[in-house]
Amino acid sequence: ILMENSTEVTEFILMGLTDDPKLQIPLFIIFSLIYLITLLGNLGMINLILLDARLHTPMYFFLSNLSLVDFGYSSAVTPKVMAGFLRGEKIINYNACVTQFFFFVAFITVENFLLASMAYDRYAAVCKPLHYTTTMTTGVCARLVIGSYICGFLNASIHTGDMFRLSFCKSNVIDHFFCDAPPLLALSCSDNYITEMVIVLVVGFNILFSVMIILFSYLFIFITILRMHSSEGRQKAFSTCASHLTAVSIFYGTSIFMYLQPSSSHSMDTDKIASVFYTMVIPMLNPLVYSLRNKEVKSAFKKAVGKAKS
Repeated sequence: ILMENSTEVTEFILMGLTDDPKLQIPLFIIFSLIYLITLLGNLGMINLILLDARLHTPMYFFLSNLSLVDFGYSSAVTPKVMAGFLRGEKIINYNACVTQFFFFVAFITVENFLLASMAYDRYAAVCKPLHYTTTMTTGVCARLVIGSYICGFLNASIHTGDMFRLSFCKSNVIDHFFCDAPPLLALSCSDNYITEMVIVLVVGFNILFSVMIILFSYLFIFITILRMHSSEGRQKAFSTCASHLTAVSIFYGTSIFMYLQPSSSHSMDTDKIASVFYTMVIPMLNPLVYSLRNKEVKSAFKKAVGKAKS
């Protein structure tokens, strides 16, 4: 029976963002630029951190992994969307859909836990500066990052197994531009209740766990900042946290909007806009948010450019 169910649909048709032929080329150009900036920004950030010894600190170790994850989940989605605009290629076979779904969920979950780890790192730096080097040791940082990856890929395995055990016999047309949970659930003719509950509970736990760590970290950070006597110290502490707070707000705002609402209240058009934001815009913004405001990254970049010229 399981084999029969899985062969009901051998491929899906992705509706994409729009059917308007006039918009295909402009959107292809926009998304190509976004993807190019994402690749250059994230891979450039990883290279800078690897090459510059001054950036071999916990904060930048987390940031290099965040860049790797941003590159990963952007690459799971964007090239297929670009091919759709350029060649009108809307078909995605069943296995490719499963693979895309798996890697997207894996990388986005890793990012969730990395942002929590980075909040803990900022807490240690601002609230316990004298113990920072003994708190955030190489071993602690490695365990936090490896743990984030394990949680991400375990979470993706749960959701992928749960999603693709469903039978898709209503239609094979996905009203979206990639294989995501809400539009796939809309196509299923199985009883979705358990799958929906698994998504809400697991995603809810992952987000709640990370958000609690972030909130408590920042609560202690703000208390510490308010107790500082020098305005220079306050400003420095705020600036080290501002970029992380920006990234956190954007990431969790769209995640909560997308996944923690019942399927009956989902509007696919608003979902598509939110999805563009977190599959393409956030991975592009993160390196910009973190690097443009950061003196150490700027000086490492200038040093790298200087070496390249010489």
